[in-house]
Amino acid sequence: MSKTILITGSTDGIGLRTAKTLADLGHTILLHGRSQSKLDAAAKELGGGVETYAADLSRMAEVEKLAADVTARHDQLDVLINNAGVYKVPDAKTPEGLDLRFMVNTFAPYVLTNALLSIIPADGRIVNLSSAAQAPIDVKAMAGKTKLDDFAAYAQSKLAITIWTREFAREHPNGPVAIAVNPGSLLASKMVKEGFGVAGNDIQIGADILTATATSAEFANASGKYFDNDAGRFNDPHPAALDPSHARLVMQTIDKTSSALRR
Repeated sequence: MSKTILITGSTDGIGLRTAKTLADLGHTILLHGRSQSKLDAAAKELGGGVETYAADLSRMAEVEKLAADVTARHDQLDVLINNAGVYKVPDAKTPEGLDLRFMVNTFAPYVLTNALLSIIPADGRIVNLSSAAQAPIDVKAMAGKTKLDDFAAYAQSKLAITIWTREFAREHPNGPVAIAVNPGSLLASKMVKEGFGVAGNDIQIGADILTATATSAEFANASGKYFDNDAGRFNDPHPAALDPSHARLVMQTIDKTSSALRR
C-alpha cells in the first residue's frame, strides 16, 4: 500500500537517496529542504508525484510553517522521517542564541512531529535520525547558556533525540510508532565529507535501513527502540538515555526551550 512520507533534509545525502528508494517503491514523497532550487532539482530526479516544502529548520517560525503547510495539503501523513541534521557549521549560534546542532537535530524535529501528530495515524511511523555518536547532555548547553565544540554538540543533540524517541513511545503506547535509528557511521553524505574529511561508505546503506524502518513489518512493534545499523540490530543507546533522572531533565529542557521559542 502506498504511503505518504515526509522526509526532512531530503535534497541530498541520505535523505535524497531514501526519498528516491521510497519513491521507486511507489510511495508519495514530500521533500523538504532549505533551498527551493535544490528542492526542484531533487523533485526532478525523483520524477512525478513529488511535493516540495522549503523551510529553514534553524528558525522555529519556519518549522511551524512547514507543519502548517503539510497539514493544509494532507489529512494523513503515514510516515515522518526526521532526517535533517547538522554537524560542523561556520556559525553555530541561532538568532535565538541556541546551538544550531540542538536546534536542527533536536528541537525542530520535536516541534515538527508534535505539530503533525493530528494527521499521523496510530499505525503511522516517526523515524528519528540518531547516530553512533552519543553523549550525556549538558542541559545548560542545550538551552544555549554554555558553548560546546562541534562534536560534543552533535553527539549530545543525537542522544537528546534518542531520549525523546523513548519518551514519546511511553506517552503514546497506542501509536504512532517512533524509532531512533543510527543509519550507519561515516556514510558518504555532505555532512560526513565536510565534518570528517572522508569520502564515506555507500550511502545506500543508510537509505535501505530508513526505508525498512519506515515501511517494514519488522519495525511495527519497535516503538521507543534504538536501531544501530552498524551492528545491524536493536541496541541500547548510550547509558545516559537509560538514566531516568537524566532523561527527565533532558525532556524538561526540550519542553521548556521549545515552548519559549514558539512564543
